[in-house]
Amino acid sequence: MPDLWLPGAEIHDLGDHAPTDQQYPPKAIAHITWDRNATAAAPQDWCTYEDLVNYFTGSGAGDAPHLVWDPFSGRTAQLFPADSRSKSLLSPTESPTRTNRAGRVVIQIEAVFFPYCRYQGRVYPRLVDTPCAGWGRIHAWIASWGVPDVWPMGRPADFSGHRDEQVWETRGGWYAHAHVPFNDHTDPGSWPDFTAGSGTPDSPPSQQHPVPPQDPAPARYQVSINGLAYGYGAQGYQVTAVGRALVSRGFGAHYHSGPGPTWTDADTENYADYQGSLGYSGQAADGVPGEGSLNRLLGYIPGQRAVSVAHVVSAARTDPGAEQGHRTYGSEVAIVEQALVDEGLLEQRWADGSFGTRTVAAYAAWQRRCGYEGGAADGIPGQATLHRLGAARGFSVTD
Repeated sequence: MPDLWLPGAEIHDLGDHAPTDQQYPPKAIAHITWDRNATAAAPQDWCTYEDLVNYFTGSGAGDAPHLVWDPFSGRTAQLFPADSRSKSLLSPTESPTRTNRAGRVVIQIEAVFFPYCRYQGRVYPRLVDTPCAGWGRIHAWIASWGVPDVWPMGRPADFSGHRDEQVWETRGGWYAHAHVPFNDHTDPGSWPDFTAGSGTPDSPPSQQHPVPPQDPAPARYQVSINGLAYGYGAQGYQVTAVGRALVSRGFGAHYHSGPGPTWTDADTENYADYQGSLGYSGQAADGVPGEGSLNRLLGYIPGQRAVSVAHVVSAARTDPGAEQGHRTYGSEVAIVEQALVDEGLLEQRWADGSFGTRTVAAYAAWQRRCGYEGGAADGIPGQATLHRLGAARGFSVTD
């Protein structure tokens, strides 16, 4: 069975899954968000991917598609599994089909785009004028669900509507929103070709589609998990944390140096080996993390480098007496632990997000290094020592 979730997508499962109507052929529906009205004479700033994801996971959940796709960076959020209907089509009672369900799959994609949007100073009249980053990955996944590479009512080239109930009911393939019977929208206006690659020759790696599974070259695209980037070219403490965890699990064979804070092909290859050990295959084992495998590797999901004093104090008081490996505020504790590792006070293998007895001992050593003694060096973080550790190792501290 193909993957229910697009490999590499950011998963925001809305629940409320419902089956499709299997008597109809498989379909994919192309939309643009068209959240602003702009013209060539009066372009407007692009509405961000984060804004649209927040909308569809909040007040707009009743109109949510399967995928929200940023054609500039390739980031993609998935809100429903492939075998469920989503909710972006009108389905009035007079329609002969339940339009959101009229196919063995009816996978709906909303490109975060409107005509004449302005992105980083450049104006884009049509969706196909963007880099269309990540399109190859989306197309391959949808094709794996049996959706044929055809437009039964013609590939969209403008914003005119064309609807035919018989074609809709009898032919599988790709449909513009402008093609769906009993709907009145005329988007998307254009859509990338099935054989076209994403990105342009001078696009950075994060704006290029991943290499198809049969190509032996490592995947070169990025995903964002909890606001941090992973995949080729990503930078930050989370990259180092992943690399060190891979080495500690025995998946460091492709490193010639490091691991370090910049994601390289070696990180991808090592992560692919780790995914394979979990039973993943194909694109699900292409070496770019998903939330599930990342959580299994680290035991927590890294977040922005900010630590609350109250949170880590709570962890230091709770974790040592709890079940082995218990994590209270694991992502924040992991930042503190990694700083202690970098200070030479804690072994890397104990930087696991659990403020256990070894972390308490390491923090007590840090307190003594800061000049504290006796009960003031008890391994329970305080404002002053935590701020000093943050200043030394590059994370911020809040109350």
